[in-house]
Amino acid sequence: MEKIKVGIVGSAGYTGGELLRILIFHPQVDIVFANSASNAGNKLSDVHNDLFGDTDLTFSSDFHSNIDVLFLCVGHGDAKKFLDANPVDPSVKIIDLSQDYRLRANTAYQGKDFVYGLPELNKDKIKEAQYIANPGCFATNIQLALLPLASKGLLPEQIHVNATTGSTGAGQKPSATTHFSWRNNNLSAYKSFDHQHLQEISESLDQLQEGFLPTGEGSLLERAAEKINFIPQRGDFARGIFSAIYVDSDLSEAAAYELYESFYANHPFTHVSKANIDLKQVVNTNKSIIHLEKHGNKLLILNATDNLLKGASGQAVQNMNLMFGLDEREGLRLKSLGF
Repeated sequence: MEKIKVGIVGSAGYTGGELLRILIFHPQVDIVFANSASNAGNKLSDVHNDLFGDTDLTFSSDFHSNIDVLFLCVGHGDAKKFLDANPVDPSVKIIDLSQDYRLRANTAYQGKDFVYGLPELNKDKIKEAQYIANPGCFATNIQLALLPLASKGLLPEQIHVNATTGSTGAGQKPSATTHFSWRNNNLSAYKSFDHQHLQEISESLDQLQEGFLPTGEGSLLERAAEKINFIPQRGDFARGIFSAIYVDSDLSEAAAYELYESFYANHPFTHVSKANIDLKQVVNTNKSIIHLEKHGNKLLILNATDNLLKGASGQAVQNMNLMFGLDEREGLRLKSLGF
């Protein structure tokens, strides 16, 4: 087939860099432009030095619609601003890595709706979509841990989530909580019970288990927080998310494994492990690995993902593959770091 012509806006950040790292080696892709106004004319490897020796491409200030798909790797709030200021030809597919079009109330663009791009939830819709809203990193991890239960209406009234993320989850711009001397050998909680990803998590769970999301008074975030008790933490490592989730459940451990293995049987990047898991198994891959344990009436669900790949750029490429009729694993057969 003719190669997919790709344009990237916001290509100098972490998600843009990971996207470039994947797409440079994707056999079905031709990168037409990597937009970065502040780096225009510089080689990609001047910013993403891991690409030194792999490409001579340069950053461009250009933007045009002579492409097949546009990736938006910009900050939250900036994707909508960019599209409002730079109309895209309706023939061009868009994959937005910001949160601007993820929620049901904000999906419309040029007479079509953005489809929520979690393949394990919406694979058939993604294949037919023109526009994709790529999920958030915490949202991807937590949803994958809970979707099988929601598919059978087995989510209880209260869900308890403790999840730790690496420093790259905060983006490339330095801040007090990403500074090495603060982050190293340190651990802290933030946005307890009101992290913004609760909104997309609750809408997806409600898609499978109708009535999960409470109706009535309060914002979407407030209603989601009635059911999901989420404590995000900052870890002293660069990348990855490890979550520990528990719910009340009548399922036996064997029945829980049967449910999860069946639900993910046709999803090549989400795996269910009967052995305990660790974060290094997934770092630098598009995998999500889930482990289950039963403790009395509690079902413990552990999940490990790479926040920059399955939680962002890898999943974006997975969505692109589905949209263009490719094997969803194309360009994403990546090896974990291991040690």
